Amino acid sequence: MIKRLTSLLAAVALAALLVVIPQRPAQAQDATASAPAAAPMAAGATTSKETVDNPYGLGALWAQGDFVARGTLIILVLMSMGSWYILITKLYESLKIAGEARATRKGFFKANSLTEATKGLKDGSAFRFIAESGIEASDHHEGTLTENIDRNTWVTMSVQRSVDEVQSRLQDGLAFLATVGSTAPFIGLFGTVWGIYHALTAIGIAGQASIDKVAGPVGEALIMTAIGLAVAVPAVLGYNWLVRRNKVTMDSVRGFGADLHGVLMGAKSTR
Repeated sequence: MIKRLTSLLAAVALAALLVVIPQRPAQAQDATASAPAAAPMAAGATTSKETVDNPYGLGALWAQGDFVARGTLIILVLMSMGSWYILITKLYESLKIAGEARATRKGFFKANSLTEATKGLKDGSAFRFIAESGIEASDHHEGTLTENIDRNTWVTMSVQRSVDEVQSRLQDGLAFLATVGSTAPFIGLFGTVWGIYHALTAIGIAGQASIDKVAGPVGEALIMTAIGLAVAVPAVLGYNWLVRRNKVTMDSVRGFGADLHGVLMGAKSTR
């Protein structure tokens, strides 16, 4: 009886071993297959996180900066916008006067009278303004206060004042360009100093000069320096270019004023 029970238990144990042993490699294979699948997912999650989060860009500069950093950035942006507006408008005005000068040289002094020639000029042009001022001074040289001034001097002063007014209108905004060109680098330098100050403060609070404590504020400092130079360089180049172009334009305007003065002095009547 005991032998039969022993044989039965041995058979049951053998059957259990045969069932359990084949299942273990399958479980190991499943675990091995699932591990590489989880690894790419984790790597993909890490990669996407690194791509989205950039703590050293312009967005981070605005989000992490204090009111001083934001105010400095706003000032530089406003200076840049003002510089480009002046550059574009003054270029348009200079090209406009240059075109009017070419048209005036072709047909103004070929007219039958100064009044007719003046009416042929475009309304609001600098050359029509000068011509009308000279004609008015020539036709209205009377009065007690002007009786001691000869007609030649009176007309000369009127034409010269008109030419000077045109020159003053051309030079509007150049002082702003000069100011931006001379001050924008120092404003950017102020942002640099402020960023380095934040870096030193972060190091002092952390107690160690780790790269994550220094990189952000130093990045802000470098961005401020770059923006300051990007604002100053176009302003300086534009200022020098406009000064040279205005000189050439004013030579044409002064030449027209001199020719107009000669015609007014030689004409008996402009009506």
